[in-house]
Amino acid sequence: MSGRVTAVSSNGEYSFSKPNRDSVRLLVGLGVEGDVHAGVTVRHRSRVAQDPTQPNLRQVHLMHEELFDEVGDAGFEVAPGELGENITTRGIDLLGLPVGTLLRIGDDAVLEVTGLRNPCLQIDHFRDGLLKRVVGRDEAGNVVRKAGIMSVVREGGVVRPGDRVEVRLPSGPHRPLDRV
Repeated sequence: MSGRVTAVSSNGEYSFSKPNRDSVRLLVGLGVEGDVHAGVTVRHRSRVAQDPTQPNLRQVHLMHEELFDEVGDAGFEVAPGELGENITTRGIDLLGLPVGTLLRIGDDAVLEVTGLRNPCLQIDHFRDGLLKRVVGRDEAGNVVRKAGIMSVVREGGVVRPGDRVEVRLPSGPHRPLDRV
């Protein structure tokens, strides 16, 4: 299974959206160089308030561009970086990957998938009503989160739009993604 990077984004300040860049550098065990969420321990404000010593399992946020198509059909215009992701992809079912999946991006970078992004109310502040499109319930009543996945950097490198993303599944049994 493989796909492509369609955009890369980062921001050195806390804000919901992240500007697109020509490239980002991934740093082993930290995240995106210069991004406010990079670090060994948690950087997301809500997580820091709970316990600032927690390991940062949310170093790099990936989002599938197909979600923008889906919410666009419902009247919501969303572009790469606007939902706070660092890497936007196309052609990979990110939400269907198991925990521990390795994503080789470009020539050098490798990310390890840690879990699902837990969408928050900030999404509705960005576009009123959008939160209901990126989190909902399936027929059995289970919560379904569609706002991308989180990962940690296992091998560093530069990532650019157009880079190939290769998926390496962990040996089984596979554990489905849950929020991190």
